[in-house]
Amino acid sequence: MTTISAPSEPHRAVRWWLISVAALIALMVLVGGATRLTESGLSIVEWKPVTGSVPPLSEAAWAEAFDAYKKIPQYRELNAGMSLSEFKEIFWWEWSHRLLGRFIGVAYLLPFLFFLWRGGLSGELKRRLWLLFALGGLQGAVGWWMVASGLTERVEVSQYRLATHLVLALLIFAGIVWTVRRLNERPQIAAPARLRFTSALLLVVTLVQIYFGALVAGLRAGRAYNTWPQIDGVFIPSSERLWFETPWWRNMFDNVLTVQFEHRMTAYALFALAALHAFDAVRSRTGAAASGALLLLGAVSLQAVLGILTLLNQVPIGLALAHQAVAIVVLTLAVMQVERLASRQPAEAQPRALPVSQPG
Repeated sequence: MTTISAPSEPHRAVRWWLISVAALIALMVLVGGATRLTESGLSIVEWKPVTGSVPPLSEAAWAEAFDAYKKIPQYRELNAGMSLSEFKEIFWWEWSHRLLGRFIGVAYLLPFLFFLWRGGLSGELKRRLWLLFALGGLQGAVGWWMVASGLTERVEVSQYRLATHLVLALLIFAGIVWTVRRLNERPQIAAPARLRFTSALLLVVTLVQIYFGALVAGLRAGRAYNTWPQIDGVFIPSSERLWFETPWWRNMFDNVLTVQFEHRMTAYALFALAALHAFDAVRSRTGAAASGALLLLGAVSLQAVLGILTLLNQVPIGLALAHQAVAIVVLTLAVMQVERLASRQPAEAQPRALPVSQPG
């Protein structure tokens, strides 16, 4: 009876599976960004997890979908008089976004079940992979929760729910990147504790910045105050303009000026922290950690330039999506840097030799 010998690298197939899923999630985030920029997210007003994967296949079905869209405030207040062909354009964006979500679910679950059947996954790895799957299911529910916010009283989805939807997607993405990195055996990097702290802080600030960026998108704040480095004629707006809503904290989520300002200020903080971390890593001669810190600084710098260009040009879709794509790169490099500096244990999953005809 033929046996499968352990590969030289632990669970190569698992790593490539997870890398593929991460790439699909990154693609879905970009398609979601395009869906938001084209105002397409409310074009499908029902949540049908299974049957919704089939688009309208006849003129009657298209007319029914269009009639359902006509009943929501977005059509009445923003798109009254839209033609069926124009409706189809926004419909395909949202349908593609949802279909990609379904495909990611299948692309994750089926290989995962196969690997469980074959055996060779450690208990810790299995728990982490089940958690990621559960978060993926939650993400689908959060997506509908977001869409539902724009179907009755609003002409767009809630920026709170949009930000939650995006950050949850990228938390799943970050969890997969971390898991892939943990499957690689590499020696522990000798680095000062402050480097580990600043790398973790960089990751937290990156996620906060992404959250603020989602609020900017949800409020269309990028199409206001399109100057830099000043915002509405000054570098720092007056407190009366930043904090006029009550309670005060609502300004951080609802006030267009405050939301764009906090997004800018967090970008400056992220750049300064990335530069400090890179300088410290190079000075400490930490090898791979220094290279990772420099790559992260470069990505943060590119992200800042793209953000400024996107703002100055009033959010053209090409620049906006490039800005979002580099944000994913920044997040990836930030996760990798934290993992690189984290304490290491033996590989979490080491495939054992198994008979081909016998599950583990």
